[in-house]
Amino acid sequence: MIAVCPSCGTLNRVPDERAGDQPVCARCKTELLPTHPVALSDANLPAYLANSEQPVLVDFWAEWCGPCKAMAPHFEAAATALPGVRLAKVETDANPQASVFHRIRSIPTLVLFQGGREVARRSGAMPAAELAAWVRASL
Repeated sequence: MIAVCPSCGTLNRVPDERAGDQPVCARCKTELLPTHPVALSDANLPAYLANSEQPVLVDFWAEWCGPCKAMAPHFEAAATALPGVRLAKVETDANPQASVFHRIRSIPTLVLFQGGREVARRSGAMPAAELAAWVRASL
């Protein structure tokens, strides 16, 4: 598989049988397939989505948002419950271009991408089990 580095954007080839070995980026040594959400920005979100072979679930959130803060531990827990799905967080106030491009009207908003295209969207906080079930049903 091809894994996009969430830090530097480098495309890395990872043999499927080595995906569980915590591979790191050839350029910057950042973990390529973390079991926790990664922070993305206006600068690296487009390339990350376009080049990821695995589905990507993005949580659009804001620091001042109470429901976003309440859902954060559930989103973190869902990362381990959804092997094969990359989870990312985009802070909307710090990344207005991503928010505008993806038509984020309320937060938290979860957007599921596959092959660089949006396949499902849901707004509002939800527990980890419900979130994982929604992702599985959407893929």
